[in-house]
Amino acid sequence: MRLVNYDNGSGPPRAGVVRGDEIVDVWESLGEEPPGVPGLGGLVLMRGIDGVEEATAAGEPRVRLGDVRLHAPIRHPRKIICLGLNYRQHAAEAGLDPPETPTFFAKFQNALVGNGDEVKLPQYSEKVDYEAEVAFFVKDDCNDVPEEEAIDHILGYTLLNDLSARDFQFMTPQWMPGKVFDGSAPCGPAIVTPDDAGPHDAIEISLTLNGDQMQSASTADLIHSIPATVAYLSKLMTLQAGDLISTGTPAGVGSVREPRVWLKPGDECVIESPQLGRLETRLA
Repeated sequence: MRLVNYDNGSGPPRAGVVRGDEIVDVWESLGEEPPGVPGLGGLVLMRGIDGVEEATAAGEPRVRLGDVRLHAPIRHPRKIICLGLNYRQHAAEAGLDPPETPTFFAKFQNALVGNGDEVKLPQYSEKVDYEAEVAFFVKDDCNDVPEEEAIDHILGYTLLNDLSARDFQFMTPQWMPGKVFDGSAPCGPAIVTPDDAGPHDAIEISLTLNGDQMQSASTADLIHSIPATVAYLSKLMTLQAGDLISTGTPAGVGSVREPRVWLKPGDECVIESPQLGRLETRLA
């Protein structure tokens, strides 16, 4: 199932399920009144997705994907957690040993934008980089999850571009100053449930910049797998329904290329995955 947070111009974003090139409205199909927030976040936090697949299989009304705007799948997650240095080839290109323990940092809700949105580069930085990532949303509140049960707590996967102001990222021992500018986490286009996405260690991802391929890998190259990440983070804190966790970026980032590649106004980043879809971002 592919869940989206869509806006057809007639009100606030609503929860939908993609069927071919159309969207079926979840609340209409369920015959339920949305709990104040009709978007996908309201569905996940207030009701859950049980029964949504069946209700929307032949549901109406439908709108064409090309006629709507797709927002970030969940616009107000309680937590946004991002892993760093979590692909073997990326650690190698940076000249660093693979970390024995997951390295993570936070972003905030101001960072989230949706598919096709424009992101204004921060005026204070001259070294903004791209980072194609596979991310996932947490399905339910959970704590101290065994690794072998981790997938049961994943709502679904999505794409995320961890835009990073490298000059500010490495200005202090903590990376967050370079990670938190407005729009620094384009996310989407959909949440793809694990049954549709396939094995967690075989999700492919690539990034093109103005049509040139810069990154290409799969989650088979992750140092800390997606189940291991859930187990580790849930040991440190309670993960909550709707939390967004991004798993790190593969090799090919602009900051280690020769010559260096920094984003500039007018650039277009496209992240693609045969399992998760296409996330487009224009820089301004």
